[in-house]
Amino acid sequence: MGKKLRACKSCGKTVDGNGHLCDPVEFEEAYVCKDCGVSSLDPRHICKPKLARLEYTCKKCGRLSVSKKKLCKPKKID
Repeated sequence: MGKKLRACKSCGKTVDGNGHLCDPVEFEEAYVCKDCGVSSLDPRHICKPKLARLEYTCKKCGRLSVSKKKLCKPKKID
């Protein structure tokens, strides 16, 4: 299970623990972006650092990835 975080309904700020938030609600499981450190409920979060690392596209479905092993028919982006 992921790390328990709390997020403010009003401003969106996240903290681990109770912290000083406007109106906190608990996340069940938070995703923390390895590239920019932002907490999100969406593991498909895209940020500028991640965009800069994208190197491959799938010839079959068009999906983008930083690693060719995550695609079924990888093609290097020129």
